[in-house]
Amino acid sequence: MNKMTKLFRPLAALVLSICLVSACGASEPWVEVGGNRYTVEIADTPALQARGLMFRDELADDRGMLFIWRRAEPRAFWMRNTRIPLDILYLGSDRRIVGWSLNTPPCRTRQCPSYPSGALAQYVLEVNAGEMERLGVELGDQVRFANLPNFE
Repeated sequence: MNKMTKLFRPLAALVLSICLVSACGASEPWVEVGGNRYTVEIADTPALQARGLMFRDELADDRGMLFIWRRAEPRAFWMRNTRIPLDILYLGSDRRIVGWSLNTPPCRTRQCPSYPSGALAQYVLEVNAGEMERLGVELGDQVRFANLPNFE
């Protein structure tokens, strides 16, 4: 092995590692609100939207679900078969928080209340209950997204 090869191998391995790590992290959809970033699952079909976070026993602190529609409309969510309390944020087309239901409790009955947006919403973000209070988020705050499929 010559001197150049000995020097080049570790450098090549380092560059490859950096590229792989940044490519992997860059491909996951995320939402940033209140200075905190959440890796999100995307609910952009009627089936995914209907299921949401139902039947889950936990949600990691840095995870959430982002619901996406093609246009802003009044929205309402409910918590039927959802086992964990959530903060539900309604976002307008400009990605500002237009409404919310904070510390929304699970519903274990057939008659679950709905939680309306109170304004036109194109996106809805669900994260663990208490997150918005912890972060000091307010109505009207801007939310950032990246790596969303077919919606950027």
